[in-house]
Amino acid sequence: MEETRGRVTRDGIRIYEDADFAGMRLAGQVAAEILDSVSALVRPGVTTGELDDFIRTEVERRGAVSATIGYKGYQHASCISLNQVVCHGIPGSKIPGRSSDVVQDGDILNIDVTVIVDGWFGDTSRMYGAGAVKPWRKRLIEVTHEGLMRGIAAVKPGNTFGDIGHAIQTHVEAARMSVVRDFCGHGLGRVFHAPPNVLHYGRAGSGAVLEEGMFFTIEPMVNLGRPETKVLKDDWTAVTRDGRDSAQFEHSVGVTATGCEIFTLSPGGLFFPAL
Repeated sequence: MEETRGRVTRDGIRIYEDADFAGMRLAGQVAAEILDSVSALVRPGVTTGELDDFIRTEVERRGAVSATIGYKGYQHASCISLNQVVCHGIPGSKIPGRSSDVVQDGDILNIDVTVIVDGWFGDTSRMYGAGAVKPWRKRLIEVTHEGLMRGIAAVKPGNTFGDIGHAIQTHVEAARMSVVRDFCGHGLGRVFHAPPNVLHYGRAGSGAVLEEGMFFTIEPMVNLGRPETKVLKDDWTAVTRDGRDSAQFEHSVGVTATGCEIFTLSPGGLFFPAL
């Protein structure tokens, strides 16, 4: 779908109108509701294929459209990434290092959902734990979530995209973890991906200046070890090169006159998992 609304900055970033916030708010809430609803299913013994089937049904039940089914040949309503998988894990596929897609006790997993509601894209992901999660995995999840929230706190007119990345990077590296460089957040609205690229690392004061009416995702991926990743032979699944665990949280936000609005807040307060 070609984007035609609002004006575009010299950096190619679209500036939306006040009325457009309502469309993003609705799409974001539908995506967040779906991630709330899948929470009760995440447990040892469930398969990633079963989780995706549930999500697909939930998307259809709400009268929404999955943005990922058919996207560049992808055929699933979610991405589900466990443990050392950084992002784009394919539901129903063998979990790296295992013979099946069965979730085991102690696993951590990111579930990423994007829906289209009345032409607007709602994009969000969050972490879940299955069974008894080890302390270092809990700590990884805590650091990643706090990094996201610090990045969001830097969103206001006059700040820069470098300020967002700097806020995330400094927090993560102070915890002796690393920020993935190979993937980033992105603009969205009535299209899935658009400028800008939202880096989760950077120098304060650098990059494009934030303006009221910008819509984009912030979705830091944080590794326990080194930041390098590699993509498996399926051309989707990205894993850590050193085999250590990774975590990710994602919100879609819009810049307001005084800060930002988070479009993908969990209605049930479930965005940060109780582990």
